[in-house]
Amino acid sequence: MPLSWIPIPALVLVLLLLLYFEARAPRYRRAAHALRVIATLLVAFVAALSFAQPIHLPLYSALVLVALGWSLVGDWLLIGGASDARRFARSVVAFAVAHGFYIAALSYVQVARGMPLNLGREGGLAAAIGVLALVVYVYLRPRLGESSGVVAIYVTMLSLMVHRAVSGVDVGASLLSQSVLAGAGAVLFYISDIMLAINRFVFNEEGAANSAWVLSTYYCAQLFLALSASYL
Repeated sequence: MPLSWIPIPALVLVLLLLLYFEARAPRYRRAAHALRVIATLLVAFVAALSFAQPIHLPLYSALVLVALGWSLVGDWLLIGGASDARRFARSVVAFAVAHGFYIAALSYVQVARGMPLNLGREGGLAAAIGVLALVVYVYLRPRLGESSGVVAIYVTMLSLMVHRAVSGVDVGASLLSQSVLAGAGAVLFYISDIMLAINRFVFNEEGAANSAWVLSTYYCAQLFLALSASYL
């Protein structure tokens, strides 16, 4: 078992505590905020341990770590002022930058693996993801207000990241392989962000029960992407 699995029990414990405190907000809001940061740092530790693998791509690991660093910035901005429109917009930009680094990492690893370009597959995925992104954005657009521009940029970056991850999946590969882990992580990221957007813009953050699903899918997504660096 790779060393990157070592922080996972601690991460699971932190996530369970986070979900517990989130369900009892605002009384434990500060504890929940601290646990979010700790959880992201543990995920980054998972990615960092990929450097100890006998077979790994240092640049891929580094790009994933930078993406997680920007995600940490986004987390901090989001938990520090989710109700502040400007702070929320900055957090969205931080996550968009994180996706930019994920896109670079996923594109690089596909080239390094010598994956042949399949225009039919690439085009079909692009069309499917593009239509889904458009439907989600059109649904949210009337409720976005001043955030419409930055959300449009974010949806574009997220969709590109999902496209790069899913297009690189090796159908015959093991579940514990870079392509499958990265693909699963990207899809979970998409699901998490759709639920987060609906909770914020449609239910005005009154869908508290949605928080557990958002957090669970988000940290699983980041964990799978981090773990993918150890299974090249």
